[in-house]
Amino acid sequence: MPLHLDMSGKVVLVTGGTRGVGDGIVEVFLRAGAQVEVCGRTTPRDGRPARFSQVDVRDPEQVERWVGEVAGRHGRLDVAVNNAGGAPFADFAAASPRFHRKVTDLNFLAPVYVSRAVVPVMDAQDDGGVVLNITSISARRPSPGSAVYGAAKAALESLTTTLAVEWAPRVRVNAVSCGLVATPGSTDHYGDAEQTARVAATIPRGVFARPDDIGAACLLLASPYAAHITGAVLNVDGGGEWPAFLRHSPNTAALGTKSPKR
Repeated sequence: MPLHLDMSGKVVLVTGGTRGVGDGIVEVFLRAGAQVEVCGRTTPRDGRPARFSQVDVRDPEQVERWVGEVAGRHGRLDVAVNNAGGAPFADFAAASPRFHRKVTDLNFLAPVYVSRAVVPVMDAQDDGGVVLNITSISARRPSPGSAVYGAAKAALESLTTTLAVEWAPRVRVNAVSCGLVATPGSTDHYGDAEQTARVAATIPRGVFARPDDIGAACLLLASPYAAHITGAVLNVDGGGEWPAFLRHSPNTAALGTKSPKR
C-alpha cells in the first residue's frame, strides 16, 4: 500500500533551499502540497512555486526579519529545515581563524538563529511545529580537511537533542545526518565519474544518496507519522562506510558485490 504524506496547508521554511540537498528537500515538500519558503544566495529555478528571499542566515537580525515576514504572510509556520551549510576543503592548521569562524557561523550559529526565531511562532500554534537540522556523517567520524565543519555538525546534533527536551511537547526537534549525496557540485569533491564510482563503492548500498532521499527523510520526520519522534538523529547514509578491516579479511571477499536497489 503506498504511503502518501499530505502537507497541504502547511508552511515549510528551508534555508539554503535553492540547490543541492536543499533543492531536493524543497522539491519533496512541494510535491506533498506544502507552501515552501526558501532563502539562499541563488534564485531558485524558474517555475517552481517556492518563494525565495535573499537572507544571510549568519546574521540574526536578517533571520528574525525573514521569519517574521514568513509568519506574517501565512499566519503560521509548521516546519523549519536548517539546511544551509558546507565548507571548502582546508588544512586545519593552515586555515585562518577567520575561515574557521565563518564555517562555524554557517554550520552551527545559523541554525541557532533560525531555531530561536521560529520557536515562538510554533509554540503559539495549537499543533506546534517541527525543526529539522541537516547534519553530516562528519559529525561522528574523523573528517580531515573539514575538521571544523565536522565539529560544528556534532555541536548541531547535540543542540538537537537538548532543544527537543526544552521545547517539548509542542515543538519537535530532529536531525537528518547525511552521508555522501550526489549533487551538481559532487565532482568538485569526489572527482570524475570513475573516481566517484570508487567512492560510492565504499558505501554498503553502493550508491550516493540523491537530494530527494534527504527530502523524503525530512518529510517523514515532519509528518504525523513521526509524532512521537523528537531528539532523534536519522542516518541517511546508505549504511555508512565499509569497515576498513573487511578489505583484508578472507571471509568477507564476497560482501558488497550485490547491485543496489532503488
